[in-house]
Amino acid sequence: METRTRRKEPDYARRINRVLDYIDKHLDEELTIDVLSDVANFSKFHFHRQFSENCGISLSRYIQFMRLKRASYRLAFNPTAPIIDVALDSAFENPESFSRAFKAAFGQTPSAFRKKPDWASWSARSRISLPPSKRTEDMDVKIIDVEPILVAALEHRGAPALLNDSVQRFIAWRKSSGLSPVSKCETYGVPYNDPNTTPPEEFRFDICGSAPAPVPANEHGVVTKTIPGGRCAMTIHAGSRDRIDESVYALYRDWLPESGEELRDFPVYFHYLNLDHDTPEHRHLTEIYLPLK
Repeated sequence: METRTRRKEPDYARRINRVLDYIDKHLDEELTIDVLSDVANFSKFHFHRQFSENCGISLSRYIQFMRLKRASYRLAFNPTAPIIDVALDSAFENPESFSRAFKAAFGQTPSAFRKKPDWASWSARSRISLPPSKRTEDMDVKIIDVEPILVAALEHRGAPALLNDSVQRFIAWRKSSGLSPVSKCETYGVPYNDPNTTPPEEFRFDICGSAPAPVPANEHGVVTKTIPGGRCAMTIHAGSRDRIDESVYALYRDWLPESGEELRDFPVYFHYLNLDHDTPEHRHLTEIYLPLK
């Protein structure tokens, strides 16, 4: 009996994840119970309960939350987008209902969030327990040689929940200096610690942009660093960057022990292939590099 249960669990999680992927890809469309239960191949009479029990949130609230989360990125990182357009794109009939729902979700009105996002509150309110989506057998891992990369880096020190504050500072430096334009240069992230096990005050993360030359002193605190070259295991994480840890853990937990490789003395790092905040989360692509000896 126990063996049969274990066999069913991965397929059950895959079916729920199919629904999560479908929702993410179709946020601009009407997402009905008939459509979503068919995607999961579950009975529509039970699907609401099955979704809630697996995800810890009702289906309707999850859909609304994902639309509001997308809206929050547009408000923070696309300041020219009118709030009324963001509201309508989030399936709200008017800015008033959007404002009420946004404040209930994130603790700030859309206009207040645009002026000064409270990323700590946003992060705390954004946590949703979802079934794991990354399976080791789905990973395509390549071992490649990487050249050293000169980068402009902003060193985030402190709670992971406040990382987006540092991201905004780095974006401001990029725009004001013109030294590492996002349209022509690559963007990287270097996490020195595991955000799930490191005390918030000790968490370190470098936000980096490739640079053609050393960075002069500036008021934003951006400095010159080098991502060292060498052998790396590389895989691509497709989907929300909020769940990138699943791919990272799979590399450490499953791929590395079976590979026979040994790690170099430099942390795992990320190469963000698309940074448009209007890009749906399911289309986010991030290369993960694990430095090897």
